[in-house]
Amino acid sequence: MTITELFARNVRELRMERGFSQEELAHRAGLHRTYVGAVERGERNITLLNAERIAEALGVPLDQCVRLNDEQRKEQTAKRS
Repeated sequence: MTITELFARNVRELRMERGFSQEELAHRAGLHRTYVGAVERGERNITLLNAERIAEALGVPLDQCVRLNDEQRKEQTAKRS
């Protein structure tokens, strides 16, 4: 999994946990809804500034958006086996 894919997956999961639509997250982050959608699909090579804006809008530190969670670690381990 690339860092872009990891960020995309984590942002989508965090957004859904909070019950935000892509439009709501985009509004909170000061970004366009289609941009947030592209980020969540891993189609954008996001800047650190925009990554920080998204993290702040989600109410989490930026490193949480690029950190493997337990489930993702298990998937990575299974792929290597």
